[in-house]
Parts: sequence; C-alpha cells; structure tokens
Amino acid sequence: MKFNSDGKFKIMQITDMQEIPSVSQDTINLLEAALEAEKPDLVVYTGDQIKGYGVTYKGKGAELEAAVAKTISTLLEPATKRGIPFAVTFGNHDRQVGISNKDQFEHIYKKLPGCIGEQAPGIDGGGTYNITLQASDNSGRDVFNIYLFDSGTDAKGGGYEPFDEKITEWYCKTRDSLKEKNGAFVPSIVFQHIPMPEYYNVLKRVKKSEKGAVRAYRTHKNEYYKLGPTCRAGDMLEEPPSIPDINSGEFAALAEKGDVVGVYVGHDHKNSFVGRYKNIDLGFTQSSGFNVYGNRTKRGVRLFVIEENSPEKYETYTRTYEQLVGTKVSRPVFDYLSSKAPATVDAAIPLIIKTVLGIAGIAALIIILANIL
Repeated sequence: MKFNSDGKFKIMQITDMQEIPSVSQDTINLLEAALEAEKPDLVVYTGDQIKGYGVTYKGKGAELEAAVAKTISTLLEPATKRGIPFAVTFGNHDRQVGISNKDQFEHIYKKLPGCIGEQAPGIDGGGTYNITLQASDNSGRDVFNIYLFDSGTDAKGGGYEPFDEKITEWYCKTRDSLKEKNGAFVPSIVFQHIPMPEYYNVLKRVKKSEKGAVRAYRTHKNEYYKLGPTCRAGDMLEEPPSIPDINSGEFAALAEKGDVVGVYVGHDHKNSFVGRYKNIDLGFTQSSGFNVYGNRTKRGVRLFVIEENSPEKYETYTRTYEQLVGTKVSRPVFDYLSSKAPATVDAAIPLIIKTVLGIAGIAALIIILANIL
C-alpha cells in the first residue's frame, strides 16, 4: 500500500463487534455510516469480531465454519462491497468459537475480497504481521508501517495470557530490517486487542470517594483511577483496563528505538481515550457491536489520518453511532440493561457478593419478624 497523491492515508479501526449469527442491524448501521462518511484507505479489525463463547454458534467442523463465515462476511460487507482493503487480528473471544485463529484467518478472512497481510513467519496462529505504506512517488520507500499483533486469550485461572515474547522478538527483527532497507527507523503504529500493563501509566490513581473514579481489579486490586493529564478532552474511561497479570516486556521493546508512535487496542468496550507514556501514545477504541455490552450510542470507530511528510504526527479521532446514525437503537431495553452489566468476572464478583448479602439480610429480617409477630 502507499500514500495517496495528496500525501495522506486514512485508517479506520473497528473493534469488538463481538457479533452472533443474528447480527444486530444497529451494528451494521454504524459500520455503513462510518465507512460512507470517512472513506478510509484501510480498515483494521482489532479482535473479537465474533462472540465465540456461549451457544449462538452451533455445530462442528464444516457446519460451524460456515456459520462463522456467514457472520464475518456480513460484518465485513460494508467494507468489502466498497472495495476497501482490510486487515484483521484477533481478540480473546474469537477462537473460543472452536475454530483456531489460524483457520479463521486462512479459511474465512482471506477468502473475502480486499484482505491483506500474511502471517509472520515463526509465529503460531493468525493475525500477526505488518503492512508498510510506501511513498506516493512510487520510489518504493517505506514511509510508515502498521503492525498487527495477536495479543492472546484468557488465561487459566482468570485474567489474560502474557503477551507472546515470540511476537516481541519478531517485531524487533522486523523493525531492524525496515531500518536497514530505508536507512532509518520507520514510524509505526501498533494495533492489538488486549492492552498492555503500561496503560495504567496514562491514568491517575485517585481516592475511592472521588467522583467518576473507576475501580480496578487483579494486579491493581482495590485501586481507583481516572484519566490522566495527557489524555484528551472528550475521552472516556468507564471501566478499568483489563491487562495481563504478567508483564512480558512488550512496551519496553516498542519504546526502545522510538519507531512506534502509538499503540491502539479494544477489549474494554466502554473505553475511548488516548494518553501518552514516555514516547508512545496509548489509545483505546470503544466497541462497535450492539449484541454485547457497550457504551450505548457512544459505540463507534476510530480514525487515523497520516501525513506522508510527517507521519509521526498523525491525527486520530472517533466517530460514534450518535454522531453518524442518531440516538435511537432497535432494542433500547436490551441496550440499557447490557450497558449496566459487569464487564468481567472480576467486576461481577463484588456485585454477586452484594446481592447474596442483600438476600441473606432480607431472609434474616423475615425470620426475626416472624418470631416477633
């Protein structure tokens, strides 16, 4: 791929559609409106395209693959029918459907028109590769680079797997080979699903009593956070970043040479912010799917506009359902209730305990009143 004749290139990130066979029309309406309004040069899907857990996808083998392929084809049609190239990586839920990321990548996505990218050599699965953007003058010079990383899935015992160190090693080799080819490190952006532990470094730890404080879990258990000073006006932090328990050194490698200008993730559906830690922008993009919890009509997509003459100074912004489609959704009751649902098992536990204690309290009161009366 290369920059346009006007020296610009636009990327749209779509994440956490997390759809089922009966795809929400609201999801499709958002994607259609966003692509029509923004007309990106490339769409990057950053995981949890499907809701791999649960019982919505039935059957085994070819029957299951056909059902998943039908959903994916429907979700990507707004891009494929417009002839827009796309790249895809995976989240923690895609493979839970019973089809490996490798098979989804090779047997489903690559059969759709416009799919670009080849799996990195030596890395298992699918969804880890890079795409270079070449100069508009047809010189073949790499001006910008896009990395997609498969950030893994749920860990046994809870939480999420550590980031694969083999991917970090592959990134370092790719970074260095791009420098050798082009005479300097190539400015790059990273897309993956699960955030790195360093995302907490762009947040501000606050007291529980502070208005808008968000409770964290696991490695940040009983801590509370708000957006930090490097975040932007209009950014949203509605749930704690769900990070791996173990830091395997991904951020340290990405920050080492100064080539990576930004890392953008999904995973936590209600979050949409960009903060800066050391020399890298760390960004969240909100979910776009309406068959799973999300931030109601604040669901949306993220855009990146890259200038050929100064690619490290890219522009990023979001477009929401509310802006593009309106404030009405097809299932308002479901949308409201799902927006209140706990995002993770860790977040659900305190609510369950509170509910159980409440029921126990009511039962005890009934017993006391019965004895008195």
